[in-house]
Amino acid sequence: MVQSIDAALFKSMIISGAALLENSKQQINELNVFPVPDGDTGTNMSLTLNSGVTALKAGSFDSVTAVADAVASALLRGARGNSGVILSLLFRGIAKSLKEKTVCGASEFAAALQRGVDAAYKAVMRPTEGTILTVSRLSAEAARTYCESGSDLEELFNVMIASGDEALAHTVDQNPVLKKAGVVDAGGKGLMCILRGMLSALLGEPVEHVLTEDSADAGADFAGMSDEEITFAFDTVFIVRKKEPDLDLDPFREYLSSIGDSLVIGEDDEAFKVHVHTNIPGDALNAAQQYGALELAKIENMVTQRDDLAAGRKAQSTDDLEAVEKELEALEEQQSGDVPPEKKYGLVAVCAGSGMHAVFKNLGVDALVTGGQTMNPSTEDILKAVQSVPAETVFVLPNNKNIIMAAQQCNRLTEKNVVVIPSKTVPQGISALVCFDDTLEPDELTDAMTDACGTVHTALVTYAARDSEFDGAEIRAGEYLALLESQLLASTSDLAELIGRISEAVRDFDPEILTVFYGEDVSEEAARAVADKLQAAFPDADMQLISGGQPVYYYMISAE
Repeated sequence: MVQSIDAALFKSMIISGAALLENSKQQINELNVFPVPDGDTGTNMSLTLNSGVTALKAGSFDSVTAVADAVASALLRGARGNSGVILSLLFRGIAKSLKEKTVCGASEFAAALQRGVDAAYKAVMRPTEGTILTVSRLSAEAARTYCESGSDLEELFNVMIASGDEALAHTVDQNPVLKKAGVVDAGGKGLMCILRGMLSALLGEPVEHVLTEDSADAGADFAGMSDEEITFAFDTVFIVRKKEPDLDLDPFREYLSSIGDSLVIGEDDEAFKVHVHTNIPGDALNAAQQYGALELAKIENMVTQRDDLAAGRKAQSTDDLEAVEKELEALEEQQSGDVPPEKKYGLVAVCAGSGMHAVFKNLGVDALVTGGQTMNPSTEDILKAVQSVPAETVFVLPNNKNIIMAAQQCNRLTEKNVVVIPSKTVPQGISALVCFDDTLEPDELTDAMTDACGTVHTALVTYAARDSEFDGAEIRAGEYLALLESQLLASTSDLAELIGRISEAVRDFDPEILTVFYGEDVSEEAARAVADKLQAAFPDADMQLISGGQPVYYYMISAE
């Protein structure tokens, strides 16, 4: 029997839960209702919880209170997507319940989980059953019932997991959209992975993260590798401060692919970070300086590390550079406080693509956050943009329904008044900006911008990321997909047919203005053909064709 959890065990349980979640994230992503290339619930939850793991690995803790506080604080800033925000709310409630506790028993943990559930439900404006909220609530209720007569933590987790599994299985019947797709809720599935991982650590068998090719900064398993297996010897990681925000990194990506493998490039508006295995790291660093100022680099020889480990020696590493990187990041955080206000209102928008950036900048946006479908920014990403705007009140346009909750968390982290306009698409965000009037009072302006979002209808054209079946319809990987107001409209390999279906659906709105934003993989000629087909269907509508350069969506079509 396990009667109590101390700081070391609690830390191990959270790290183990995060590892199982990370190992399962692709399976969770594939529960996405529509097979569009977003399926990011698993990724968002994993990134969110891993921000807590990073905080735990960087510190030492003498109480469950300290562990819970560190995780809750990190998750608040690192939350991504609605699922990540709800996860952060659960841990925030747990942390509040575990205040001033060196250790906790079954009843204390059950009470903490219940408080986390209460916090999550309270924060969600219109809680939807058949989601992670339902799974967490029923797990917490089962825990509370068990503690009326039991005190064994192992049994407590078994009870929570059994109840959670049952609740998860029922989500397919609680949510009509899930029922059509025949899948359970992805967020609920992620929560069950976390609970199972925590139980494994409680039993002394913590889950280990299984490294994959996309583990950008993960250390390699050098032991057991032969010379032939290590094709490129130098594990190279570096950070470059961009010389301009909208750099095209595709040529650099192609170059690095030609001299190495295991390439991952992550970027934001200010910098990009590269991970690559290569035999000529100096050439990679020299080429990088065409794009900006090299800020930090670490190079490790995987051959010598393998040899050291095989011989039982401690492998040489660049821990000193890792420490420098953490110090630099900490310094950046300290210096990233609110910019003093110079004006009444400011604007922040989330979007992706150089053309989209230009549109929002031309409409007066002060700061942009690169993100959208498949790349939901964290609360911290949005917060930095808010803090950089010299205004008393900052309006944030998330432009994606899965980013709204993350944006709303910023108010807890800044002295500025942050107003999140619930724009669910880029065209809605643009419509809200068109009616921006800085002579209005905050409440009046909020209402006007929110109302403007409702005047725009958005059709999105993307592709099916995998084979699927939805509501009796077969969807094949690679087919064009059309969504209207987030509802699946059509799936076909014939783009002309798809645009015809969109025209039929949009006719109900009697549009006066049609705007076609075409993406990074679409030529102007092809986009013009789509615009012409729409114009033919609506000859009296004002037609605009704009190069958005957005990823994921071939076309964003707005009807007003």
